[in-house]
Amino acid sequence: MTQNLDNVFEQLASLKADLEDLRSTYKGVSKSYMVALGTLSDLTIHSSEAAKRAAKSTEQSRIAAMNAMMAAKEASGSPELLLVVQSAVTAAVAAALAAVESAAAAAAASAAASAAVAHQAEESLLKASSEAASASRMAADSAAEAVKLSIEAQAVVESLKNIIPKT
Repeated sequence: MTQNLDNVFEQLASLKADLEDLRSTYKGVSKSYMVALGTLSDLTIHSSEAAKRAAKSTEQSRIAAMNAMMAAKEASGSPELLLVVQSAVTAAVAAALAAVESAAAAAAASAAASAAVAHQAEESLLKASSEAASASRMAADSAAEAVKLSIEAQAVVESLKNIIPKT
């Protein structure tokens, strides 16, 4: 009987050691999970903010392209201002390129936010990801408008070139 009790105590001691190992492992995994969750949350929020800023930058580029296109149209009334018109067109094209780059940045930030949410679906992260996607759409729309405006500005130069006599 004593031998059986000794076996039971040995098994209990072994189970107790296993339980302590499991607790220790669980604490480590839990701590790592909390760190990873905090990092994903930060990534999502930063990505969402980056997408919003890129969308604002794209909108500013669209406005610059619009102003350059308007300047090109205004200056096109005087053939002697061809260089001014060409400079305005160059500015419109540069603004359109900046808009496209900003839209790409917004899309990348939105994708990063979405990827983070895919790993951990929390309501605040879902909202941040949704805002990033919305900002990315706005950036793409602004970039498309900026490109359209730069094309219009280039058309002004081409029409001006056609009415200016070649020397």
